[in-house]
Amino acid sequence: MCHMAACSLFSYAAIAWLRLVPMQLPRSRLQLAKIAALSLVFCASVVSGNISPRYLPVSFNQAVGATTPFFTAVFAYLMTVKRESFLTYLALVPVVTGVIIASGGEPSFNLFGFIMCVGATAARALKTVLQGILMSSDGEKINSMNLLMYMAPIAVVLLVPATIFMEDNVVAITMELAKDLNIVWYLLVNSSLAYFVNLTNFLVTKHTSALTLQVLDNAKGAVAVVISILIFRNPVSVTRMLGYTLTVIGVLRGSLQ
Repeated sequence: MCHMAACSLFSYAAIAWLRLVPMQLPRSRLQLAKIAALSLVFCASVVSGNISPRYLPVSFNQAVGATTPFFTAVFAYLMTVKRESFLTYLALVPVVTGVIIASGGEPSFNLFGFIMCVGATAARALKTVLQGILMSSDGEKINSMNLLMYMAPIAVVLLVPATIFMEDNVVAITMELAKDLNIVWYLLVNSSLAYFVNLTNFLVTKHTSALTLQVLDNAKGAVAVVISILIFRNPVSVTRMLGYTLTVIGVLRGSLQ
């Protein structure tokens, strides 16, 4: 919620005050409905993604997240009939295979957590495809900064009730934490970085493709897996490491296509 609030403020400031790009008004109710759908899918990915680490190790979440290019390719084909090269699809095979193997070798496997993790991954892929459509469709094309400016406030409205409902006593806890100014600064910096992350994601999608964005994004997955294992000391079986290795190979091959 804080991330999207920052995106709303920074996007408006960049467009209305700094005039970095011209302001674009929604051209139709249909376009506004698509932006609202994008916000809803984004919120679903965030909520599911924040639930799954309660039940599954971070390293396993990262491994499942590496299948995002697979879901992106499927959604891109279903929604835009866009086909990638055969080699690109071939590179996704070890990614999915690796996750399946890692799932079987995960000692802390939890079905509900796995469903949430896969749901977050699929929603993340669908969001990437939807934002690509909004920024490239001939009749309703919108630039990345304006899209973020309209999407973020809708996401805030959706996330406020989710935050209050899912996080017990969240207002009192937040006020208590805010007494430590370091926490406030961490949150402000973190939320500011979220704006640039979302903006660059939109720009990469616009100038390349939804699948390229997800493959590049997953390049950090291998590092996250190793770091999470070192920090949280969660047990790693040989089968699971084999699955991670296949997943990383698929990500690297996909990055080269």
